[in-house]
Amino acid sequence: MTVNDDVLLVHGGTPLEGEIRVRGAKNLVPKAMVAALLGSAPSRLRNVPDIRDVRVVRGLLQLHGVTVRPGDEPGELVMDPTRVESANVADIDAHAGSSRIPILFCGPLLHRLGHAFIPGLGGCDIGGRPIDFHFDVLRQFGARIEKRADGQYLEAPQRLRGTKIRLPYPSVGATEQVLLTAVLAEGVTELSNAAVEPEIEDLICVLQKMGAIIAMDTDRTIRITGVDKLGGYTHHALSDRLEAASWASAALATEGNIYVRGAQQRSMMTFLNTYRKVGGAFEIDDEGIRFWHPGGQLKSIALETDVHPGFQTDWQQPLVVALTQATGLSIIHETVYESRLGFTSALNQMGAHIQLYRECLGGSDCRFGQRNFLHSAVVSGPTKLQGADLVIPDLRGGFSYLIAALAAQGTSRVHGIGLINRGYENFMEKLMELGAKVELPGKALG
Repeated sequence: MTVNDDVLLVHGGTPLEGEIRVRGAKNLVPKAMVAALLGSAPSRLRNVPDIRDVRVVRGLLQLHGVTVRPGDEPGELVMDPTRVESANVADIDAHAGSSRIPILFCGPLLHRLGHAFIPGLGGCDIGGRPIDFHFDVLRQFGARIEKRADGQYLEAPQRLRGTKIRLPYPSVGATEQVLLTAVLAEGVTELSNAAVEPEIEDLICVLQKMGAIIAMDTDRTIRITGVDKLGGYTHHALSDRLEAASWASAALATEGNIYVRGAQQRSMMTFLNTYRKVGGAFEIDDEGIRFWHPGGQLKSIALETDVHPGFQTDWQQPLVVALTQATGLSIIHETVYESRLGFTSALNQMGAHIQLYRECLGGSDCRFGQRNFLHSAVVSGPTKLQGADLVIPDLRGGFSYLIAALAAQGTSRVHGIGLINRGYENFMEKLMELGAKVELPGKALG
């Protein structure tokens, strides 16, 4: 995509109708690729989406001597880590770009090489995502960490050792770090207050296939017994429930009808309940889920985001666009990322009525309530949205702007659409398949 292609013209007011497919989860596939580094034999990963995060990890693996090639079927990767080697610092920095994935290379590289380098990290600007905890955990395993001008240099003079860790918050990234480090560490690692998202469970399935010993308790405690050696794996990645929910919200906001092939009920049950409360309709079969607006008025709701099995924060932004079309006052309490509601200012510019608050407007207080963050919102609807000039702030907020532009009357210019490629495979092609009226400046698309 060229610089000129980073602006998308969206002619709104047309319902999205048709069928699209979601493949493997953005929040699992890159991590499963990193796990291949731990093996002494090749691994085969299926249902891999063509998104930027996958390309970043593929490049980083290849820099470290891992052979990565397409498999026998579309969306399949074969990774051979038998010749892992050190990589050039400048090359790592260039490949990592703005991704936060490189932090998860630490444990596997310490096991395989005895050292690792991690450049400065980026990612979506939706609130604090401190990396210090990752390094604190690695120190507990026995790693030595030296801060340098271009990043962090890590060493493991001896084999890493299992440890007891309690997370202050059930962070997905921190849980992944512990899993990828503990599986080859000496002894037992006990992780309490762990994240238990479906993508975490799927990563555990990958590691177990490789030979790891991992037990999950019902109280968010994960116990990992370190082993001396891991092999490869063959795994079909679970589908992306976050992308599926984004298209579901697009169907609702545009009064459309979208069949999402690959969407799975089990990982989306909390979202499906909320979708039904708002007034959306869905139908589940063995191949996917159909989402549509059944006509009539949408209903306002009170919604509080939370870690799994609660309502996922990545579901919130796309659904808020649909809630601008609901009758009455909807209350949103964001408890995962303190700055995730900043995207609503652009929706107000388009005609929405959304007021942000520092207080906790949900059923319970949260860690942001006394810290002066605008983390609650009241959405008053329904309001007619009008086309506007929009600059994408982050991945989910960006797709939400796209939904708003599709639902609005008139034409919107959406800037920075390249960011959406991080987590939505072939989203431009999918828009065209659903009948969206979009075009790149100077080049009609649909």
